[in-house]
Amino acid sequence: MTRIAPLLLLAVFLISAVMVQGQRKVSEMTVTYTASISSDNKEPAISDAFDGATTTVYLKGSLSRTEMVSTLATFVTIHDAKNGTAVSLRETSGQKLLIRMNADDWKDRNKRYDGITFTDTNETKKIAGYNCIKSVAKLSDGTTFTVYYTPDIIPENRDYDYQFRTLPGFPLEYELEMGSYHVKYTATQVNFSPVPASRFDIPKSGYREMTYEESNKLRGVKQ
Repeated sequence: MTRIAPLLLLAVFLISAVMVQGQRKVSEMTVTYTASISSDNKEPAISDAFDGATTTVYLKGSLSRTEMVSTLATFVTIHDAKNGTAVSLRETSGQKLLIRMNADDWKDRNKRYDGITFTDTNETKKIAGYNCIKSVAKLSDGTTFTVYYTPDIIPENRDYDYQFRTLPGFPLEYELEMGSYHVKYTATQVNFSPVPASRFDIPKSGYREMTYEESNKLRGVKQ
């Protein structure tokens, strides 16, 4: 028995070491997703325009930039996890808007994801070269969506995307419902090269600037 115990301890240590080596905690990375959209809408013009749109996530320390580009519009969100502030850049139909958000604004914008839970399933698949686990996300209002994530990539900045703060890994595919549209984002490239600091620069001109409250009124959102 005295000889078995050390062997068991050694086995546990080796297994733990392999698991840790399999995970990669990163402070800088770039991930590109391609969107595919389906809808029951009889007028598919919007879905056709956004189908194939790309979304790119840039991470550098506490800074993150999420950029969605389609033939109709470009949406960019730059967030600083240190102070919780964010800037949203919107360019559509020749109109360019810059919306500043303080930490409270950012939380309000993402409040629907408060209390989100993730339940893993036994399903797996490989995405962008990584083995991913299928998980079902559930919001506090009962809404659910599917996400495939890899536990091998752990971002140091867990606040880069509010909805995935508690996900035990990095999402490489997820599906969302947007009104009558069903959108699936699938990662096509994962890059760990250093991200230029200029990616997170805020434009000083060329945009009509407004507050978070003003942007909500413009969109008809009740306060």
